[in-house]
Amino acid sequence: MNAFSPPPRLLMGPGPSNVAPEVLAALARPTIGHLDPGFIKLMELIKHQLRLAFRTENRVTFPLSAPASLAMEMALVTLLERGDTAIIAQNGVFGGRMAEIAKRAGAEVRLVSCEWGKPVDPEAVRAAIRDTRNAKLLAFVHAETSTGARSDAATLCGLAREAGMLSVVDTVTGLGGIPVFVDEWQADAVYSGTQKCLSAPPGLAPITFSEAAVAAAESRKTPIQSWFLDLTLMLGYWDGEGGRSYHHTAPVNALYGLNESLSRLLAEGLETAWARHRTAHEHLAERLEALGFAFVVDREHRLPQLNAVWVPEGVEDAPARRRLLEEFGIEIGGGLGPLAGRIWRIGLMGETCRMENVEHLADAIGTILPSAKRAG
Repeated sequence: MNAFSPPPRLLMGPGPSNVAPEVLAALARPTIGHLDPGFIKLMELIKHQLRLAFRTENRVTFPLSAPASLAMEMALVTLLERGDTAIIAQNGVFGGRMAEIAKRAGAEVRLVSCEWGKPVDPEAVRAAIRDTRNAKLLAFVHAETSTGARSDAATLCGLAREAGMLSVVDTVTGLGGIPVFVDEWQADAVYSGTQKCLSAPPGLAPITFSEAAVAAAESRKTPIQSWFLDLTLMLGYWDGEGGRSYHHTAPVNALYGLNESLSRLLAEGLETAWARHRTAHEHLAERLEALGFAFVVDREHRLPQLNAVWVPEGVEDAPARRRLLEEFGIEIGGGLGPLAGRIWRIGLMGETCRMENVEHLADAIGTILPSAKRAG
């Protein structure tokens, strides 16, 4: 049988993003053991790099050997026990996933429902905190991938802290593309993914826990419901600088790639990377608006790396996206949930976030939609 050869693609959807040749080359380096002294040194380096990227000094900061969906689950099942109460804000698909995980962990969920395409409403969260007794944590999505909306993490974490609650922050699409300040926010559990603005292959999930979150995990009355996601067991492998106890076989080569992608991000500089994403977004917005497109999210709340636009009237969503893929090799994403068939999600993430890619996409869309009209 012939080996699989992937077709050339410009990945401008909600993830994954394109991976730099240097990162792909790193993946091909010789595999060594996951307890090899040389690999343990790499583990320490990656933890240091992630602390810089998250803007945190949290001791417990590491890449989970799993996709970001499992990082979401780890954050919630680590901090919630059966009978606890969680306040979860939903303004898109992924807040809903948080609520479902919390329910399955046996928690009582107070859902704060916000309009899709809008940021989480701090006043609605404040009211929920006021009306909910003994809530243990507040969870929300900082960068909602299903809509392209950015919520005010600093304010929301502050509300949780003032109420004596822990905070769980999903910044899967945020890290590397917009400012993330874990320590400044005083957030307690924050996680991301490698396939978005970090531009590493999918399959790893950076996660960080505050000392308050670690203390909450260590003082549980019941064991964490998942063996693999038990933070106290995981730290036997990832914590400290000395020996490691076996927990699982880490994806060695994937971690080579993450190290290389983080090296590239930190060499560029976080502020420079954030500005690059903002500049590319502004140019994309100018080109798309000239074609008659309207954005789902108000300008001040948009994620520059995840651009959601209404599908123009008279245009069939899936066939148009298929033409972009088949004729131009460009992948963009469709809508999820109630926005399915109604919006396109265009990613400008990490390696993909280049001005020439903006031009190529806009030219391609102009070709397949010569008479695009503004959508409602």
